[in-house]
Amino acid sequence: MDSASLEAATEKHDVFLRQVHVEDGGRVRYRKTCEIDGQVLTEDEIGKGYGVSKDAIIPITDQDLADGPVAAKPYVLLRKALERNEKVAVAKFALRGRERLGLLRPLGGALLLSGLHWGDEIRSSEEVTPPEIELTDDEIDGALELMETMTVGSLTGLDVPDHYTEALHEVTKAEHRAPKAAEGEEKAPAPVVDLMAALEKSVADARERRGESAGGGEATVREMPKPKKKTAAKKATAKKTAQKKTTRRKTACPVRVVS
Repeated sequence: MDSASLEAATEKHDVFLRQVHVEDGGRVRYRKTCEIDGQVLTEDEIGKGYGVSKDAIIPITDQDLADGPVAAKPYVLLRKALERNEKVAVAKFALRGRERLGLLRPLGGALLLSGLHWGDEIRSSEEVTPPEIELTDDEIDGALELMETMTVGSLTGLDVPDHYTEALHEVTKAEHRAPKAAEGEEKAPAPVVDLMAALEKSVADARERRGESAGGGEATVREMPKPKKKTAAKKATAKKTAQKKTTRRKTACPVRVVS
């Protein structure tokens, strides 16, 4: 491997779910075939080509795209210079047929390249910003206190389990599956979340995990103030209703009993 090779810095331990035919459980596969003879091809038989027009393609080999041998000395020199000055470098590189933007920083004895996006690829935050939500100072203070109890000095040894993957492993080991809900069966309504109660409980749980005593004081989280009743509007409505009843009584025809 030469010093300019790109190697993945992470490993995947995901549970891969395959597509199957529901009726008989057979695997659903996607095969790459040649449009001329219909032959199913392997990865070794597939190359690259540049489309000049709809029906004309120029074959491109790996040798055509190669940059030639890269000396190890400039690579090590750049890594040590960045490491000594505690700086990072913005670099452009070619990958999968297009020019890309990346961030170079030293990591151990190698250079770590993190992919970046071009400016015109970044979406405006206005497209994903949620609507304005009113929050009280007590709610914000409660969130800050919770964050303080969860703050750690280093990411080393941080216990952050992947519950989703663990649950998938358990599903694949299960011998039985829960039956689907019958048609027309009513689902239980979703519970209403009390934000203040949830924050208060999270702060208490976090303190307990960190071994803090109860003498540290309980969270200063208070309930949100209840909205004031619109008594003026109700009085106006009641007044209008009384006026309507009085009008009806005045305009009603008198009833006489004749003996």
